[in-house]
Amino acid sequence: MPTCTIISFRLGLTDGVSIVAATWADALRSFGFDITTVAGAGPVDVTIPGLAIDAAPGDDLAGAVAEALGDADLVVVENLCTIPLNLPAARAVARARAGRPTILHHHDPPWQRSRFAHVTELPPHDPTWRHVTINHLTERQFADRGLVATTIYNGFDIHSPPGDRAGTRARLGVDPDEILVAHPVRAIARKGIGAAVALCESLGATYWLLGEAEEGYGPELDVILAAARCRVVRMTLPHGPDIYAAPDLVAFPSVWEGFGNPPIEASLARRPVAVGPYPVGA
Repeated sequence: MPTCTIISFRLGLTDGVSIVAATWADALRSFGFDITTVAGAGPVDVTIPGLAIDAAPGDDLAGAVAEALGDADLVVVENLCTIPLNLPAARAVARARAGRPTILHHHDPPWQRSRFAHVTELPPHDPTWRHVTINHLTERQFADRGLVATTIYNGFDIHSPPGDRAGTRARLGVDPDEILVAHPVRAIARKGIGAAVALCESLGATYWLLGEAEEGYGPELDVILAAARCRVVRMTLPHGPDIYAAPDLVAFPSVWEGFGNPPIEASLARRPVAVGPYPVGA
């Protein structure tokens, strides 16, 4: 049986890259691959702390990465060699995979974020590697930089069972007749937290934020939520149908997304969505 290792900063969690990586793992298993997962955080087969976002490199990060990737017939690198959240990890993975079949699955290249625009060493390239983007805008941007990429859209389970609306609302402490707006995102600046709160205020709705603050956004988030003129619920649930069964509306007022899974997931669950004008979603 051929082997494939999927590697990233974190896997098996509720962030978008983890969710998409899980769909790739399912697809690769259906092709006959035996899958191993490697990451700096999350419920994975091999944990290498030095791969985590903003981790300090270990004494032998390169050696640990090389050992973990070992004799895999194929390696899929999920965003780790794309966005510069841990450059030592990206360099270690690139060195370990030089001359070996590898798919670099790109979600957020550095030039799409102003704070990373100065980073020019990512993505790395090798003639034996293939680049996969999640939208055609990024594919064209790769071409402008002399890199050939193929776009594969994120996949979705169209046969997902319905979620538990009543049970999830009870778990959240939300009354049956209470208007609930879910915002299934990590709390970072580009996700439009303030716009989502304003939407809830205008509807007289309860605002449900699923994700935790990241990228130093905690203080700004605290200010926004403290000033909110609506009820706020903060609770993270596992990714699945309950997230979309409980609310009456899903908010997604992002200013930038590489793809944006929640609008499609909400639509599959027959929930209306308020979507921001980010370029890929327009």
